[in-house]
Amino acid sequence: MNIFPFTFIPNDTRIDFMRMRGVALTVAGLLFLAALGGIIGKGFNYALDFTGGTVVEVRFERPADVAQVRERLGKAGYEGAQVQNFGSGSDILVRLQPRDGVTSTDANNRTAQEVLAAVGTSDNKATLLRNEFVGPQVGKELAMNGLYAAIFVVVGFLIYIGFRFEWKFAVVATLTTLFDVLLSAAYFAWTGADFDLTVLAGLLSVMGFSINDTIVVFDRVRENFRGMRAGPMEVMNQSINQTLSRTIITSLVFFLSVLALYLYGGGSLEGLALTQMIGAVTGTLSSIFIACPLLTIGFLKVTKQDLMPKAKDEAALARRP
Repeated sequence: MNIFPFTFIPNDTRIDFMRMRGVALTVAGLLFLAALGGIIGKGFNYALDFTGGTVVEVRFERPADVAQVRERLGKAGYEGAQVQNFGSGSDILVRLQPRDGVTSTDANNRTAQEVLAAVGTSDNKATLLRNEFVGPQVGKELAMNGLYAAIFVVVGFLIYIGFRFEWKFAVVATLTTLFDVLLSAAYFAWTGADFDLTVLAGLLSVMGFSINDTIVVFDRVRENFRGMRAGPMEVMNQSINQTLSRTIITSLVFFLSVLALYLYGGGSLEGLALTQMIGAVTGTLSSIFIACPLLTIGFLKVTKQDLMPKAKDEAALARRP
């Protein structure tokens, strides 16, 4: 007996996903080109983590609300400012770029005074503890570390999936994962939203979420290839339908959790949460509409012989029910 909240979609669903593979791959290709064009053409609006900026430490007479401080800075013209508590609840650290882009000592002092005037109120005055300029060299090092981490993850995917499944699965899983990450990153290029370290962390987590979704489908494909007397199209259709309920429930729970983080986690976590929400949607769609269709075209096309244990021969394969 199926219980709706746990199955969500009946196990005997027979949606013909493979029949839509041409349209799905065409749309995916267009989105890929659009994302690539946006990233190359417009580029990212790198935040202070990558560009450097002025750091201002302020102490209030009483504990201050970070959200209200960020709002007052936005009204003063510093909408991209990063605000966080440090030390006691009365100390606030503000990181922002000078309004005129000048990084001289006078410009930093002027920026610090503007921040002090913006964040302080009549009933909770603020005093300046220090201000200094952090150069972009730190950002370059962090960017390279992020790139190395991404390369390490991709290579790890290829090795793991190649050993567990088959090299064609490894290539397709990597392609779909890169597609999900590229679309998530392209949002920040298209909209001009700040690209900071939390977004980079979100992109790395999208890679893990996407590959997990794809592996679940691939595992069922391998099992059905070995146990069913049917063509590749039917096997993959049935595999997608059998894992559809699990895929949607997992993605929905993940999306709702990250949505709560986006709504209540504060401005410093918005980039992370937004990246993960986009990745949850793209990862779910790619594991359903892109991963298996890629296994039916060109040199990536898989057969039963690819997935049968090496000790099995054609006669053993033919005797299977």
